[in-house]
Order: sequence, then C-alpha cells, then structure tokens
Amino acid sequence: MPGTRIQNSGRLAPYACTPEASSRLHIEEADPFRNAFERDCDRIVHSSAFRRLMRKTQVFVNIEGDLFRTRLTHTIEVSRVARTIASNLSINADLAESAALAHDLGHTPFGHAGEEELEKLMRPYGGFEHNAQAIRIVTFLERHYPKFDGLNLTFETLEAIAKHNGPIRGNVPYALEAYNRQHDLRLDTWPNLEAQVASIADDIAYNCHDLHDGMRAKLFGVEEIEQLSLIGPEFRRIRSRHAKADESRCLYQALSGSFSALVTDVLRTTRNILFDAKPECPDDVRLMGAATAKFSPSMEEKVQDINKFLSKYMYRNDEMEGERDRGRRIIRNLFEIFLDDSSLLPPEWGTDFIRTNGDGAKARLVADYIAGMTDRFAIQTHSDLVDSKF
Repeated sequence: MPGTRIQNSGRLAPYACTPEASSRLHIEEADPFRNAFERDCDRIVHSSAFRRLMRKTQVFVNIEGDLFRTRLTHTIEVSRVARTIASNLSINADLAESAALAHDLGHTPFGHAGEEELEKLMRPYGGFEHNAQAIRIVTFLERHYPKFDGLNLTFETLEAIAKHNGPIRGNVPYALEAYNRQHDLRLDTWPNLEAQVASIADDIAYNCHDLHDGMRAKLFGVEEIEQLSLIGPEFRRIRSRHAKADESRCLYQALSGSFSALVTDVLRTTRNILFDAKPECPDDVRLMGAATAKFSPSMEEKVQDINKFLSKYMYRNDEMEGERDRGRRIIRNLFEIFLDDSSLLPPEWGTDFIRTNGDGAKARLVADYIAGMTDRFAIQTHSDLVDSKF
C-alpha cells in the first residue's frame, strides 16, 4: 500500500542503483571487501577536502564556539538522514551516503557569504559555484593516486554531486562543462533517486539544526519558535507533558519530533510517487520529468515557513552581517593579492602552469586555493599578508 511504512528487507527496489552496474572514468580492479559505492564513501572521507570541512562555516564562522555546527558536522548529519531514508525506500544506502558526504565539498570559507564574494570575483573568468567546485575537487584537485587526478568516483556519485538539485540546462558551470566532455554525466536529466534523497536529507538536516544553533546563539527565543507551523505545536505539546523540564530540553525534543515528521513525510510522499509511476530501473527515475523524493505540498509549506524564519532571524540577521562582511572582505583581499602576485601561492599550486596559460588559468587556480581554505586559515593568511588585526 502506498504511504505505509515498509521495513527494508535487504532487497533493493528495481529502480535502485547497484554497484555492480556502476562505472568509473578510469577502470580499476574491484575491491575484495567493499562495493563500488562503499569505496566512494571511503575515498571522500579520506580526502583532504573532506577534512577541511571541520573548520568551515555552516552558519557561524568557525571561531565563534565549539558547539555550533560546521560543514563537517552538518555533512555527517545529512549522511545519517540520507541512509535512513534510502534504507526505508529499499534503494542503495551506500550511494545515498556517498552523495551526502560529497555534497558540500566545494564550499568556500565563511559559508554562503564567501561563496557569493568568490562568485562575483570570478565572473570575468567563468564564475564560481560550489557544486561545480565539488566536481573539480573530486575529479582534478585531489591528487593521491599515481594513475589519475581526482578520486575516480563512480558515475552515480558524480551525477549526484553535479545535479542533486535537479537537471542542469543552458549555461553549464565551468568544471561541469570541462569534465562532462570526457565523461557524460547526463546533466539534462534528474539524478538517481539516491542523489535526490541526499538532497532532501540536506534540507531536513539544516532546517532543524540551524534552529537549534540559532536558539543557542540567542538570535531568537521560544516565543518566536512557537510561531512556526511545524515546530510550534510540537513544542507546546511537549512542554504541556513535561511542565517542569527546562525549555531547552523541550525545544530539543520538539526539534527531534519535527525531524521525524519531515522524514516520515518524505517517505510517504516518495512512496506514493513511486507507486503511481512504477519505475522499473534507475533510468525511469531520471526521466520522470520532476523530482521523485520530495515533501508533500502541506509539509513543503511548513518547510518554507522555517526557511523564511531562518532567513529573517538568522541568515540575514543584522548582528551577523558584520561577520559576513568580514568574510567577504577577506576573500576579496586574498583574491586580489594572489592574482596580483601568484608567487605567493604555495609552490605545488602550479606557477609554471599559470605562466603558460594566462590570466584565466591564474584566476581559476587562485579561486581553487581560496575555496579550499578553512575559516581559520583564511583569517590567518589574510592577517599575515596584509598585517591587519581582526
């Protein structure tokens, strides 16, 4: 029956991706202990870019407190949600996890403010976009293997990184266009269902944990939280049952209940879509013409309610604007300094390549270097180069 909870029997649905059918750009021998998607997960976790997520901004710059989420802890939370949803849909949880683990690899220091500034600076040179940058990282910038650049991930993981938010048509971002010429990722279709699950797991994770972090930072209080159509009723229900409990405990439990409600809604809605469409293979999902993993219309309204709330009280909060401006200024100054004198880049960053390939190549390499920085390293490098105090 559509909409009912189905425990995973261990057998994959026909529309699930299977590691046996996967492929890589560079042919490698099979691993005796891991399937292809498990191998992708391990390669991502062992990458330099993944480790740097530990000190990259989620919302709060990673010098403001040890208890706020970072890109790394956010990524771990997304991967757990993705595995839960994938397992209950009888699709490949290992692939959903690899998509989740890689989804934020291309983010700059200082969160979205840093990305917006770097995108502006790179407009004359082909632009900057974090999904495209993640592809550049896993196909070119990570260099650990003697036979190829990048991590040589499977097609399915790469398409998840490239288009987990949907098809890419029209102007294709720089790194996607370059890689797609040698390995067609079918950018004009929807991605595999596991990638879609990772994408909606991202929405679930950040909506809930950003509310938690915002409360901890005292950007809003219980009175504001109670206005939310999803969390408010759950909070009041819990507080009425536990009148002597601290508000912080009641809020945490309300967020946990709301988290479960979001996951349950995705499972119910996605199962109904699959029941009606009856896809028989992964390509049937890719060609459905719309997202398969999604919230119901009523839950989507509640999610948008949270998004607007967070935008008002947190993402565009005037008290945080100073930190965002500082991040933008650091990115801008570093870009201008390195573009003016590329000898300041570490030797392994290819100054010979720059000399023979012109300003566009120089700007791209500078963007690669800056995008890979952690918040703390960017602040320290900026301080060292311009001798300013922050």
